[in-house]
Amino acid sequence: MATSAPSPILEIPPHTTPELHHNLKHDSSVLALAVGNNSIYAGTQNGEIVVWLLGTFQKVHHIQAHKRSVMCLFLSDDGSLLFSSASDPIVNVWCPRSMTRLYEIYSTNDSFGDIFSVSYSSQHETVYYGAQNTSIQWVGLKDPARRAAQDSQSHPDRRNHRFFDSRAVGGTSTPRPTDERYDLIPRSHAVLETDKRANKMFAHHGYVYCMLMTKGTTAHTEPEDDVLISGGGEGTIKVWKLGGREIGPDGYENGIEEIMVLGEPDAMSVMCLAIDGSFLYSGKLDGIIELWDLDTKQKLRAIKAHKGDVMSLKMGWGYLWSASRAGTACKHDTVHYGEYQRDSSQNVSQKYQCLTQWKAHNGKVLSSAMTTHDGKPIYITGANDNNVAIWIPKNEAVAEQPSHEEHEDMMITSLREFVSFKTISSRPEYAEDCRRGASFLRILFKKLGGDVDMLSDENTLHHPVVLAKFSGKLEPAEKRKRILFYGHYDVVPAETKNGKWSNDPFQLTGTNGYLYGRGVSDNKGPIMAALYAVADLMQAKSLNSDVVFLIEGQEESGSRGFKETVRKYKDQIGNIDYILLANSYWLNDDTPCLTYGLRGVMHATVCVESRNPDLHSGVDGSYMVNEPLSDLVMLLSKLKGPENRIMLPGFYDGILPLTAEEEARYDDILSVLMEQGHEGVSAKTLKASLMARWREPNLTHHKIKVSGPDGSLISSHANAKISVRLVPGQEVEEVTSSLTSFLEEEFNNLGSDNKLSIQIDNQAEPWLGDPSNYIFRTLEEALVEAWAPLFQSRGANNGVRRTHANGMNGTNASGGSKIRKPLYIREGGSIPAIRFLEKEFNAPAAHLPCGQSSDSAHLNNERLRVMNLLKSREIFTYVFKKL
Repeated sequence: MATSAPSPILEIPPHTTPELHHNLKHDSSVLALAVGNNSIYAGTQNGEIVVWLLGTFQKVHHIQAHKRSVMCLFLSDDGSLLFSSASDPIVNVWCPRSMTRLYEIYSTNDSFGDIFSVSYSSQHETVYYGAQNTSIQWVGLKDPARRAAQDSQSHPDRRNHRFFDSRAVGGTSTPRPTDERYDLIPRSHAVLETDKRANKMFAHHGYVYCMLMTKGTTAHTEPEDDVLISGGGEGTIKVWKLGGREIGPDGYENGIEEIMVLGEPDAMSVMCLAIDGSFLYSGKLDGIIELWDLDTKQKLRAIKAHKGDVMSLKMGWGYLWSASRAGTACKHDTVHYGEYQRDSSQNVSQKYQCLTQWKAHNGKVLSSAMTTHDGKPIYITGANDNNVAIWIPKNEAVAEQPSHEEHEDMMITSLREFVSFKTISSRPEYAEDCRRGASFLRILFKKLGGDVDMLSDENTLHHPVVLAKFSGKLEPAEKRKRILFYGHYDVVPAETKNGKWSNDPFQLTGTNGYLYGRGVSDNKGPIMAALYAVADLMQAKSLNSDVVFLIEGQEESGSRGFKETVRKYKDQIGNIDYILLANSYWLNDDTPCLTYGLRGVMHATVCVESRNPDLHSGVDGSYMVNEPLSDLVMLLSKLKGPENRIMLPGFYDGILPLTAEEEARYDDILSVLMEQGHEGVSAKTLKASLMARWREPNLTHHKIKVSGPDGSLISSHANAKISVRLVPGQEVEEVTSSLTSFLEEEFNNLGSDNKLSIQIDNQAEPWLGDPSNYIFRTLEEALVEAWAPLFQSRGANNGVRRTHANGMNGTNASGGSKIRKPLYIREGGSIPAIRFLEKEFNAPAAHLPCGQSSDSAHLNNERLRVMNLLKSREIFTYVFKKL
């Protein structure tokens, strides 16, 4: 029986072992469980289904359902049908309220064996069942051709078995023994005979132990399509597309089509499955739980959860719950973290750890179920100790879908959910969150009409690149222009310690016309604006060009793997005519801008290492010891000379000269900035500062680390992090080679016996667009139209300023002058992908800043003004329509 008080094996505060709320005793092992809104259903070894009411736990039904052990129970999504399978070759369908047997389903296959698993697609009104003979078979409940007579001679209880009922010439067959249980099973309203052709033999090369039904969890199916997932005794998981009715060349119906195989054969058997979005958990022998990403077909984790085989998995309240043959149950952390704690850092370094484990039964736990009743979470376990245990988890932080306001714009609703994913690419513990964010995008792109693929290298664990194509209506297709929109779904960390954020950074919050949340400005808001602009055009039948979205998941951590992935799938991405991105901000809060230049960057780690271990500076230190830190400091000092001039040979040779057109753009910028007031700063100084940050290179020493603890030590090794910001005209590979050669030569001049190593951590090329080309001219037209009150009419002369604005919605509220066109700006930061994409597709790129300078991207309380989001949608609509 279940223990009178659960025996905690492990508890990690504040998580505690669930309370044993009630114990339901029976006289037979409980092999299967299902739970509805008001009832618990248990399938037993004696072939019974027992039903108790939730709340009162009163037994209301005790039905002889099968002649042999009930192996599986499955409740339809709407709770209107209960399915049971057993060690006899029968699947029954019941009314969950009255426990009337509605259908009896049988196969005409003699060597069928136990039916371990059953599932139901309400979309196709079809029952699928997996058996001991490695097959998956199916039958439509409403298919009149499958109706059979109650006394059909094809029924397994009446037909002759080719082996057991065979007899030699002149011999006799042994009469079948009668089974008293058969007379106790309620008569069904209808009998269905599975078509011999509705049979996928060798669906697995092992018993089909488990199945589950889900919707659109992969890029291979539509979002609303039912998908069947099965686990086999040979260790593989298979994903099946449903609904085919044609008869294939092998004579069998293609009612299920294999679209994915996870795992290798001859591995440990898959005993149970659980789904959470695009994440699939499989419970296996020897206490192992594996986590798979259905979008990329990659195994993300293998978790040692129990000492015994994992027999049941459930996802609920943001946690993964598992139960095993060892009699134990576990609650595991997942990609959900519960309630936001304003004054503490969220600790996710041990994600997928066991938070609490307890001895749930004095026997093997063979099944589990979960529900919420009267506002309380309920976890239910069944075991071969003849008991069903009802557990009340304590203080669960139920993971809720992000709420949204009634009548809220769908773009903002989508952004709200997008922000809720903690897609922090720089921290490995958030890897699953990044994939969940990618899966969210896949589903949304597909719902809005895109043709979607998840691009990844199956040999690496880089986060997938989401590719979505929206086709224009211009025919023939060869005449369409193809516009690539680049963005990224990953974000930087959000430090919540000491109340640095006013609200949960991963819950979109609207305050005073602004939306607050990590990634809302960089880069999730702009992605939503671009996507819904395409959706608007498609709905209006005004999209002539093709729009291709390429959204990566590691821009904030150096775009690792992005180049390799794009090159691998370049043919699938196709020809590109224009590249557009929106990954920066205005120069101030009032003036729309266009970005036409970015600096490049090269990050490196310089390390000096001794052959000696860490030494004591008093005991061992002398002029005869070459100290790694001293060598490193001397080496770093050679990199920069007076006035911060970088000393690499030929470093400044290729930098492009300042043209008259570019200087005029700086003058336009200064006219706006000086009007806003920069007390104590002259126009000349401000102009020089902008040029130094935007069009001049720089070298930065970031930090130095040494071996050993603090104290009077001579560290055995020391390393420094440095970066070089590059500008157009400088080639990143040439600068990298020059830096390496320079450091090696200067190190040799030291005459040290230490060892120097230089590691290039990441690189990004500088980018310089052409403000006079067609895509920039189109963007300029779109900005002037969308933000018309901020601009003077086109008929005015070329002067930068003309009339005073009226401060519409806070913009230029100080009475600033209107300008004739957007400011053309450059930036000191880097985006690794932009120049790479230009080169790879031989297409010009343009950069639209969507947010304001006060958006606090990468900082606390990141925000995006609602008006900027809506105006960005207008601008993208204009651009996608015209290009």
